[in-house]
Formats: sequence, C-alpha cells, structure tokens
Amino acid sequence: MSKGSSNLFAFVLGAATGAILGILYAPDKGSNTRDKLSYQLDKYKQQLEDLLEDLINGKVEVSSMAKEEGQKVVSQARQKAEQLLSDVDDLIGQIKSTESNEITE
Repeated sequence: MSKGSSNLFAFVLGAATGAILGILYAPDKGSNTRDKLSYQLDKYKQQLEDLLEDLINGKVEVSSMAKEEGQKVVSQARQKAEQLLSDVDDLIGQIKSTESNEITE
C-alpha cells in the first residue's frame, strides 16, 4: 500500500475511533448512546459493504500504467474492509448484548 493511501487509511481510522469515543463519553443516557452508536455502526457497515462490493465487481477502474500496483491496493483494501466489517459486527453484538443485559436487570 502506498504511503498516501496508508496515511489516508490511518486518518479515517483515527477519525472513526475519535467519533466512537466521543459518543461513548457524551453526557447522555447509556441506552441513547448505544442506540446512536449502533445506528452509526450500521450505517458505516453498509457503506463498507457497498465499497467492498464495488471493489469485487470491478467498478473501481485502475489506469493501465499502475494496473499491477492498483490490483494490490484493491486486494489490500478488500481485506481491510472485510476486517472492518467483522469488527463492526462484533461491536454491534457487544452493544446489543449490553443493552439486553441492562433490560433484564
């Protein structure tokens, strides 16, 4: 992965982490915060799935000069998107589990 795309990925990951932490520490009821976080994660999950589908279906065009390098970037992006989807699913599961535990208590 090129340095520019690596820096962009790090920035996006940092921004997402900051947004999540900001929501978690916001002065609101826990159930409201979890609902907001779950909604945002579902939205980001859908965007990642759409991006992943575009990458798989070849909707992202790569110039002939950088075709080989571009294929590597697409492959790495696909792997990272799949990992992010898995992480989002785990977070949603944890949020829902915590929410159901609070309801039963």
